[in-house]
Amino acid sequence: MHPLYQKADALTADITDAAAEVLRTVGMGLLESIYSNCLTRELTLRGHAVTQEKYVEYVYKGKRFGTSLRADLLVDDCVAVELKSIESALRAEHKMQLLSYLKLLNYPLGLLINFGATSSVRIHRVILKGAAT
Repeated sequence: MHPLYQKADALTADITDAAAEVLRTVGMGLLESIYSNCLTRELTLRGHAVTQEKYVEYVYKGKRFGTSLRADLLVDDCVAVELKSIESALRAEHKMQLLSYLKLLNYPLGLLINFGATSSVRIHRVILKGAAT
């Protein structure tokens, strides 16, 4: 089991609740950046440490690569949160994007949150392979 899995697993309930509170407060149909700022504020008010738009780097055979990859939110240094505000269903590439962050950051799990044009938030948990066992 990943050493941060239990902490991350417990944290996802609060992140999910915070996302629902953001949607109740500001409503549907806004830009992703607005939801990012609001969710960051909500999580901070709940006592969590949140980093927005963190560049994710990686090392391959001794060479460090800077990338254009930016994780939307990192919560308490153990959960990556990828935000979307799209009307369509989440696609496989959205999950792969989050999985890439989990692998590169060595985080056990992440949440893919779509604030799109629905009356409720769509949230998908993504667990790094082997992190829960």
